[in-house]
Amino acid sequence: MFNFYGFYTLFAREVWRFLKVSIQTILTPVVTVLLYLLIFSSVIARSREMLPGVDFLTFLVPGLVVMAMLQNAFANSSSSLFQSRLNGNVIFVLLAPISDFEFYLAFVGAAVVRGLCVGFGVWAAASLFALVPLQRPLAALAFALLCSGALGALGLVSAIIADKWDHIAAFQNFVIVPFSFLSGVFFSIRDLPPFWRQASLFNPFFYLVDGFRSTFVGVSEVSPTLSLVVGAGFFLASSAWALWLLARGCNLRS
Repeated sequence: MFNFYGFYTLFAREVWRFLKVSIQTILTPVVTVLLYLLIFSSVIARSREMLPGVDFLTFLVPGLVVMAMLQNAFANSSSSLFQSRLNGNVIFVLLAPISDFEFYLAFVGAAVVRGLCVGFGVWAAASLFALVPLQRPLAALAFALLCSGALGALGLVSAIIADKWDHIAAFQNFVIVPFSFLSGVFFSIRDLPPFWRQASLFNPFFYLVDGFRSTFVGVSEVSPTLSLVVGAGFFLASSAWALWLLARGCNLRS
């Protein structure tokens, strides 16, 4: 039987944890992404067509929104759980009548909320540079939930298997950041050399970025349906990994 009260209590705690330092967890990522937008819009011609009928700024904004959601959803769950491990207070959560799935759902749910808050903040602030209207809101929400959920689950994975903060930083710096930067946020993969163009098709972040962008601009580099399927598969795989580690109790109960 699903323990809704236990899940909601843990979920509310995790949401409140990042909201009470919202300058650091929400405002700072928004400002950082706006700096990307300012720099790239200054050095690259605004009239350059990245996709058919899509200029550079219109192309860039949705990609920056996804990148912000990916990185902040990961940061939220990874930092929260690992800090609880270091402080030793995760044991009090594990002793509560909460299942592994409820534990997972609370942490990933909070990561999704933070990802959506940052993503919406980036989109709203980017309107100062380029107003990019949303054409398919339900599809955009689906991609936003998938990318935030998948990275929230990966954040749990990294927090469970890490032994120190350096391991969390390494996972973010050598996996999350490179995959997000090479996912087509700042460029179209059609401009890449053939080898790197094909390599990009094995990057799940690319499908999340391209699918989300298509809900704004109406065109994409691969089928939006394919992007949705790959994104869903990536989310399920990340979630299965996190739930498997939780069920084993790796570094949590020992």
